[in-house]
Amino acid sequence: MQVRDHGRVSEVLQAEEAFAEFEAEWGERYPAVVRLRRGAWEEFTPFLSLPVDVRGLVYTTNAIESLNARFRQATRRRGHFPDVDAAMKVLYLVVQDHRPNRTNVTGKTKSWKSVINTLKLYYEDRITLSN
Repeated sequence: MQVRDHGRVSEVLQAEEAFAEFEAEWGERYPAVVRLRRGAWEEFTPFLSLPVDVRGLVYTTNAIESLNARFRQATRRRGHFPDVDAAMKVLYLVVQDHRPNRTNVTGKTKSWKSVINTLKLYYEDRITLSN
């Protein structure tokens, strides 16, 4: 993975220092956490090079889990579908349905244009923007 360095070194050092403090205080009590973190460090540190708004999008799966729950609910209610097109139409309607009881009623990701442009800079070969 090719990632540009935007202050990554200092953030990696800060993360290492913070984890050393955690390990000193909690390492004996939670050795599995320490072992898990050490094993995943190489996969984690590339995220530190991303801007904060992109990190927030990458870290969380809440939006995906919420959408999957809505898909399951919609498909369970109907039981079965006569064909694939019917199922796809139901899923499309779920995506288009705005949730008025949510703080984000449009279902859009905050600062998405900025995020997608940043991701395009980092992963130019993987992202294709279409209008």
